[in-house]
Amino acid sequence: MDNGKMKDGGKLIRLNTRHFSPFSFLRFSTFIILVSSFFLISASPKHDYHVSVTQMQYNPGTRLFEVSIRIFTDDLERALGQTNGNSRFSIKNNDQNDSFVSGYIQKHFVLADDQKKVLPIRYLGKEQEEDATWVYAEIPFKMPLTGHKLQNSILAETFDDQVNMTNITISSGKKTYLFKKGQLVHSL
Repeated sequence: MDNGKMKDGGKLIRLNTRHFSPFSFLRFSTFIILVSSFFLISASPKHDYHVSVTQMQYNPGTRLFEVSIRIFTDDLERALGQTNGNSRFSIKNNDQNDSFVSGYIQKHFVLADDQKKVLPIRYLGKEQEEDATWVYAEIPFKMPLTGHKLQNSILAETFDDQVNMTNITISSGKKTYLFKKGQLVHSL
C-alpha cells in the first residue's frame, strides 16, 4: 500500500479514505444511543400475563389458615393507585404501605362460612422480592371446609385477563381453584 493505493494482482486500486466529520460522529452517536435505549426498554421486567398464586395451608394445631399470596409488584402498585385516588405507590420492604396492602387484600380475598358470614383475615405483612411481592395473612378457621365460599378477586378490577390460582391444603389433600373474570367466587 502506498499513498492510498494498494496493489492487487498487478492492478492499482484507489482506497476511499473518508474521515468522520464532527457532524457524522454526532449522528452515529445518536444512532447508538437510540438503539441502546430500545434494547434497555425492551429488556425491562414487564410481563405479558397477569397472575397471582395463593397458598392456603390449614394448621390444625393453631386452627388457622396460613395464607401467602404472590403478586407481581408493578400490578399491585397499579391496583393500589387506582383504589386510592390514583396515588403513586412504590412497594418495597419496610415501606409505609402496609395499611393500603392490608385493606386491599381484605377487600379482595374473602372467605365466608356456610351462613355467608365473612371470616376475619389478619394481615401479617409483606415481603418484596425481585418482581413480586409476597403478602402474608391468616384466617381463624374451624373445620370442616364444606359449604364455605372463597372470593379471590385480587387485581381483577385492574386487568381483564387476571387469573388468581389458589391452592388450598388441608389434611385430606390439596385442591386448586382458578379465579378469573366471570368466576371470582368458588364454593369449597
